[in-house]
Amino acid sequence: MGLFGRDRDLNQAPDRVELCVDASAMGLKVDDVHVRLDNFLQQHLSWRSRSSIQRLVKDGWLYVDAATPDHPHGCGELQQEIRPGRKLKHGSRVVVIIPPELRLPAPEGETGEVTVIYEDEACIAVDKPPLMPVHPSGRHVNDTLIQRVHARHPELLERGRAPRLCHRLDRETSGIVLVAKEPRFHPELSRQFEDREVEKEYLAVVRGVPIEDRGRIELPLGPARASAVRLKMAVQADGMPSRTDWNTVERHVNHALLAVRLYTGRQHQIRVHLAAIGHPIVGDKLYAYDESYFQRSVAGELTAKDWAALELPRQALHNHRLVFTSPVTSERVEVVAPLPADLAGFLEAR
Repeated sequence: MGLFGRDRDLNQAPDRVELCVDASAMGLKVDDVHVRLDNFLQQHLSWRSRSSIQRLVKDGWLYVDAATPDHPHGCGELQQEIRPGRKLKHGSRVVVIIPPELRLPAPEGETGEVTVIYEDEACIAVDKPPLMPVHPSGRHVNDTLIQRVHARHPELLERGRAPRLCHRLDRETSGIVLVAKEPRFHPELSRQFEDREVEKEYLAVVRGVPIEDRGRIELPLGPARASAVRLKMAVQADGMPSRTDWNTVERHVNHALLAVRLYTGRQHQIRVHLAAIGHPIVGDKLYAYDESYFQRSVAGELTAKDWAALELPRQALHNHRLVFTSPVTSERVEVVAPLPADLAGFLEAR
């Protein structure tokens, strides 16, 4: 568990936490929710004791939506709250300003820029570099993609409208990430991903050269029960239905460039499916080789021989194309990110 506890929303600026009272999550009916502010915070900010949470409130670090049981006609604006016993109802918002002494350390040097390939009033599509996390986590807390987006839009942060990720990519995967510029646009964009209305096409450099020009993989996926790696997935007879279509873009002596389209969004789907048909992604430490490569990588113990076998320092997967519906125009938008230099250079040398 990190500094901010399980419920830390990593889309948000590192100096604030925004929470919402959800009756269903509490096992209550909407009209039955009358929860004290300090009790609610203790459930979500498990890194602080009850007494320290009460001090946090009394010291003025809390802001609460005005529409609560004791102010039923609130206008929905955030107001400072210094009463730990303030009652909340379903839908109430609570914003916690993290005191300076508890904030994450600032990045060394200036935060880098983001490459924006599409922007409108509702969202921006950025081209994520390889080996950059999309948000702070674990050992990677500085200079993440969402922090770069926040730095690009300080005016939104000042108004309490932090841009939010609509989906995620693995740290090693490059390519398009769609970000809602304001929270009000996030539910609709996220819904499109959840309802599979977003077209997603990746480029993958794989080991081996497929004989066919194209193919379809429909293999159910589930947790790899026999693996020592908790997050690993595998083809399982009782797994979730999954579909991946691919076609060959380039053929080289021992490698190929494939265009891959996702119709379901299972964890590690492309990586598992391509490995299952005998064409694992180059540099994939978990699925292209013995999983001990992944374990040694996490431990920082990869040798020069290991790196030579991997061929690339990251998995050769790139989110190349997204098609979604703009919440502001209701028109379909196609966004394309070209093959990055490291993958293009790898193929040119083959």
